[in-house]
Amino acid sequence: MPSNNKNKTNSNSKKSMAELADKHICYEKSVQCVESEIDFVDSIFTKLRKRQAKSLREDFCGTTNTSCEWVKRRKANTAVCVDLDEEVLKWGKKNKITKLKPEQAKRITIINDNVLTIKTEPVEIVLAMNFSYWLLKERKLTIDYFKKIYTSLVKDGIFFLDAYGGYEAYQELKEKTKQKNFTYIWDQNRYNPINGIAKNYIHFKFKDGSKMMKAFEYEWRVWTMPEILDMLGEAGFKPTVYWEQADDDGEGNGVFVPETEGDADAGWIAYIVAEK
Repeated sequence: MPSNNKNKTNSNSKKSMAELADKHICYEKSVQCVESEIDFVDSIFTKLRKRQAKSLREDFCGTTNTSCEWVKRRKANTAVCVDLDEEVLKWGKKNKITKLKPEQAKRITIINDNVLTIKTEPVEIVLAMNFSYWLLKERKLTIDYFKKIYTSLVKDGIFFLDAYGGYEAYQELKEKTKQKNFTYIWDQNRYNPINGIAKNYIHFKFKDGSKMMKAFEYEWRVWTMPEILDMLGEAGFKPTVYWEQADDDGEGNGVFVPETEGDADAGWIAYIVAEK
């Protein structure tokens, strides 16, 4: 005889916070501050070139979050977003592009392609942020990419990228940062000192105890700053390191200025401004 389940409480059907969460939203809240990033890029370009940039290309663009911020700034601003991951581009179209004003959305072009082979009209700015170019693990491949960027820029264009380092960059460790409804966990799971390749994960732990493990996975080369500067120079760029300044407690204050010397901190993040 069939059981009568009409009044049965289906407690197992209640989803956890991890199951309900969107990993891309969690990532953006944990890792990105596109407002500050665009503030930096916009101000440095204006200072160096004595004009405001209009055209920007974002390589390894992911959700297009940064490009969306760019087109919001001025009515003449345009952005080209390039990424090989079709899934994340679809997410960006649905969750980012559709939230723009129609005239802003028209000024964004999304291209699902490889940054190593893509050809676009010359732009004033190219971005490769969040250490995304570290996915290119070989020196020759990275130099080839930098050379392609060089030809993708107008004659006085600027390539903006970032880097991290310090002795903790080579350690196998976990760093936890509390957000409003979850904890962001950066997991440096494996580092091979022979070839410089690291395996990293991003996990999220929620208030109800549920977890989203390996929400993001990265296997990349941990390039040193001298290596990056050498490769940029070989590609034809004139790079300058913008080093983060410290507050009274010795912590980074989000202000980046040109430097030729930096402190040997446990961990640091810097911008690199590569001019043609």
